[in-house]
Amino acid sequence: MSAPASASAASAAPAPAPPGGPTAAELLDFALRTAADPAIVGSLPLDPQGRTWIRLDGPCGSEAWLIGWPPGTGTGWHDHAESRGAFATARGRLTEHSLAVRLPAEGWRSLELAAGVDRSRRLEAGTGRAFGEHHVHEVLNESASEHAVSVHAYYPPLPLIRRYSRSGAVLGLEQVDRPEDWQ
Repeated sequence: MSAPASASAASAAPAPAPPGGPTAAELLDFALRTAADPAIVGSLPLDPQGRTWIRLDGPCGSEAWLIGWPPGTGTGWHDHAESRGAFATARGRLTEHSLAVRLPAEGWRSLELAAGVDRSRRLEAGTGRAFGEHHVHEVLNESASEHAVSVHAYYPPLPLIRRYSRSGAVLGLEQVDRPEDWQ
Protein backbone atom coordinates (compact mmCIF):
# COMPACT_ATOMS: atom_id res chain seq x y z
CA MET A 1 0.00 0.00 0.00
CA SER A 2 1.33 3.42 -0.81
CA ALA A 3 -0.46 6.04 1.25
CA PRO A 4 -3.28 5.91 3.77
CA ALA A 5 -6.35 7.99 3.06
CA SER A 6 -7.05 10.79 5.46
CA ALA A 7 -10.78 10.25 5.42
CA SER A 8 -12.43 8.04 7.98
CA ALA A 9 -15.11 5.45 7.32
CA ALA A 10 -16.25 2.80 9.72
CA SER A 11 -19.18 0.52 10.17
CA ALA A 12 -20.99 0.21 13.48
CA ALA A 13 -18.86 -0.60 16.53
CA PRO A 14 -17.52 -4.14 16.22
CA ALA A 15 -19.21 -6.86 18.22
CA PRO A 16 -17.08 -8.80 20.70
CA ALA A 17 -15.17 -11.63 19.10
CA PRO A 18 -16.76 -15.06 19.49
CA PRO A 19 -14.46 -17.88 20.55
CA GLY A 20 -12.18 -18.44 17.59
CA GLY A 21 -13.34 -15.21 15.92
CA PRO A 22 -15.41 -14.86 12.77
CA THR A 23 -15.21 -17.58 10.14
CA ALA A 24 -13.93 -16.90 6.64
CA ALA A 25 -17.57 -17.04 5.47
CA GLU A 26 -18.54 -14.37 8.02
CA LEU A 27 -15.65 -12.19 6.88
CA LEU A 28 -16.81 -12.60 3.29
CA ASP A 29 -20.37 -11.65 4.25
CA PHE A 30 -19.03 -8.48 5.92
CA ALA A 31 -16.86 -7.63 2.89
CA LEU A 32 -19.76 -8.10 0.46
CA ARG A 33 -22.18 -6.05 2.58
CA THR A 34 -19.64 -3.26 3.04
CA ALA A 35 -18.71 -3.27 -0.66
CA ALA A 36 -22.42 -2.75 -1.46
CA ASP A 37 -22.64 0.36 0.77
CA PRO A 38 -22.24 3.40 -1.52
CA ALA A 39 -21.59 5.79 1.39
CA ILE A 40 -18.60 3.78 2.66
CA VAL A 41 -17.22 3.09 -0.82
CA GLY A 42 -17.68 6.74 -1.83
CA SER A 43 -15.77 7.97 1.24
CA LEU A 44 -12.45 6.66 -0.12
CA PRO A 45 -10.32 9.32 -1.82
CA LEU A 46 -8.87 7.88 -5.02
CA ASP A 47 -5.31 8.68 -6.10
CA PRO A 48 -4.38 8.11 -9.76
CA GLN A 49 -0.77 7.33 -8.78
CA GLY A 50 -1.05 4.84 -5.92
CA ARG A 51 -3.32 2.74 -3.80
CA THR A 52 -5.26 4.43 -1.01
CA TRP A 53 -6.96 2.85 1.96
CA ILE A 54 -9.10 3.44 5.01
CA ARG A 55 -9.18 1.15 8.01
CA LEU A 56 -12.67 -0.08 8.90
CA ASP A 57 -14.11 -1.73 11.97
CA GLY A 58 -14.45 -5.37 10.98
CA PRO A 59 -16.84 -7.85 12.57
CA CYS A 60 -16.05 -9.45 15.92
CA GLY A 61 -12.58 -7.99 16.40
CA SER A 62 -11.38 -8.51 12.83
CA GLU A 63 -9.25 -6.07 10.88
CA ALA A 64 -10.81 -4.56 7.74
CA TRP A 65 -9.73 -2.20 4.98
CA LEU A 66 -11.35 -0.29 2.13
CA ILE A 67 -8.74 -0.10 -0.66
CA GLY A 68 -8.58 1.93 -3.87
CA TRP A 69 -6.64 0.49 -6.81
CA PRO A 70 -5.56 2.80 -9.66
CA PRO A 71 -5.36 1.19 -13.11
CA GLY A 72 -2.44 -1.22 -13.42
CA THR A 73 -1.68 -1.58 -9.70
CA GLY A 74 -1.32 -4.71 -7.60
CA THR A 75 -0.06 -6.14 -4.35
CA GLY A 76 2.68 -8.47 -5.48
CA TRP A 77 2.79 -12.02 -4.10
CA HIS A 78 2.12 -12.17 -0.35
CA ASP A 79 0.30 -14.02 2.43
CA HIS A 80 -1.41 -12.99 5.65
CA ALA A 81 0.32 -15.51 7.93
CA GLU A 82 -2.09 -17.12 10.41
CA SER A 83 -5.04 -14.87 9.52
CA ARG A 84 -8.00 -16.09 7.52
CA GLY A 85 -9.65 -13.50 5.35
CA ALA A 86 -11.94 -12.39 2.60
CA PHE A 87 -12.23 -9.60 0.10
CA ALA A 88 -14.94 -8.25 -2.16
CA THR A 89 -14.79 -5.93 -5.14
CA ALA A 90 -16.96 -2.85 -4.72
CA ARG A 91 -16.11 -1.09 -7.98
CA GLY A 92 -14.24 -2.17 -11.11
CA ARG A 93 -12.70 -5.62 -11.43
CA LEU A 94 -9.80 -7.30 -9.64
CA THR A 95 -7.82 -10.36 -10.62
CA GLU A 96 -6.43 -12.73 -8.02
CA HIS A 97 -3.59 -15.14 -8.75
CA SER A 98 -3.12 -17.67 -5.96
CA LEU A 99 -1.29 -20.87 -5.12
CA ALA A 100 -3.17 -24.05 -4.26
CA VAL A 101 -0.46 -25.24 -1.90
CA ARG A 102 0.40 -24.62 1.73
CA LEU A 103 3.88 -23.23 2.19
CA PRO A 104 6.03 -23.92 5.24
CA ALA A 105 5.49 -21.14 7.80
CA GLU A 106 9.23 -20.59 8.27
CA GLY A 107 12.67 -21.99 7.67
CA TRP A 108 12.94 -21.34 3.92
CA ARG A 109 14.03 -18.54 1.58
CA SER A 110 13.27 -20.08 -1.81
CA LEU A 111 10.96 -22.86 -3.01
CA GLU A 112 10.34 -24.48 -6.36
CA LEU A 113 6.60 -24.82 -6.90
CA ALA A 114 5.12 -27.98 -8.37
CA ALA A 115 3.23 -27.81 -11.65
CA GLY A 116 -0.50 -27.20 -11.40
CA VAL A 117 -0.58 -25.10 -8.21
CA ASP A 118 -1.46 -21.80 -9.90
CA ARG A 119 -5.04 -20.52 -9.74
CA SER A 120 -6.54 -17.36 -11.20
CA ARG A 121 -9.94 -15.70 -10.83
CA ARG A 122 -11.56 -12.41 -11.74
CA LEU A 123 -13.73 -10.66 -9.21
CA GLU A 124 -16.26 -8.27 -10.71
CA ALA A 125 -18.01 -5.62 -8.60
CA GLY A 126 -20.35 -7.34 -6.13
CA THR A 127 -18.31 -10.55 -5.95
CA GLY A 128 -15.73 -11.73 -3.46
CA ARG A 129 -13.86 -14.69 -2.05
CA ALA A 130 -12.81 -16.06 1.31
CA PHE A 131 -9.56 -17.83 2.13
CA GLY A 132 -7.86 -19.64 4.98
CA GLU A 133 -4.60 -19.17 6.83
CA HIS A 134 -1.32 -19.03 4.88
CA HIS A 135 -3.12 -18.20 1.60
CA VAL A 136 -0.49 -16.98 -0.89
CA HIS A 137 -1.80 -14.66 -3.59
CA GLU A 138 -1.46 -11.44 -5.51
CA VAL A 139 -4.34 -9.08 -6.31
CA LEU A 140 -4.27 -6.85 -9.39
CA ASN A 141 -6.33 -4.17 -11.09
CA GLU A 142 -5.47 -5.05 -14.67
CA SER A 143 -7.65 -2.30 -16.16
CA ALA A 144 -5.80 0.30 -18.22
CA SER A 145 -8.33 3.01 -17.38
CA GLU A 146 -10.69 2.13 -14.51
CA HIS A 147 -10.07 2.50 -10.78
CA ALA A 148 -11.16 -0.47 -8.63
CA VAL A 149 -12.26 -0.41 -4.98
CA SER A 150 -12.42 -3.39 -2.64
CA VAL A 151 -13.11 -4.36 0.98
CA HIS A 152 -10.79 -6.75 2.85
CA ALA A 153 -11.24 -8.37 6.28
CA TYR A 154 -8.87 -10.56 8.32
CA TYR A 155 -9.04 -12.49 11.58
CA PRO A 156 -7.09 -12.50 13.71
CA PRO A 157 -5.91 -8.98 12.87
CA LEU A 158 -2.84 -9.29 10.68
CA PRO A 159 0.23 -10.27 12.74
CA LEU A 160 2.43 -9.87 9.64
CA ILE A 161 2.46 -10.02 5.87
CA ARG A 162 5.12 -12.07 4.11
CA ARG A 163 6.05 -10.72 0.66
CA TYR A 164 7.40 -12.98 -2.07
CA SER A 165 9.11 -12.68 -5.43
CA ARG A 166 8.17 -15.03 -8.23
CA SER A 167 10.25 -16.12 -11.20
CA GLY A 168 8.57 -18.96 -13.07
CA ALA A 169 8.19 -21.85 -10.64
CA VAL A 170 10.52 -20.32 -8.03
CA LEU A 171 8.96 -18.42 -5.13
CA GLY A 172 11.33 -16.48 -2.89
CA LEU A 173 10.64 -14.94 0.52
CA GLU A 174 11.67 -11.29 0.19
CA GLN A 175 10.35 -9.38 3.18
CA VAL A 176 8.21 -9.62 6.31
CA ASP A 177 6.04 -6.58 7.11
CA ARG A 178 4.59 -6.01 10.57
CA PRO A 179 1.51 -3.90 11.45
CA GLU A 180 3.60 -0.82 12.22
CA ASP A 181 4.72 -0.88 8.57
CA TRP A 182 1.21 -0.32 7.16
CA GLN A 183 -0.86 1.32 9.90
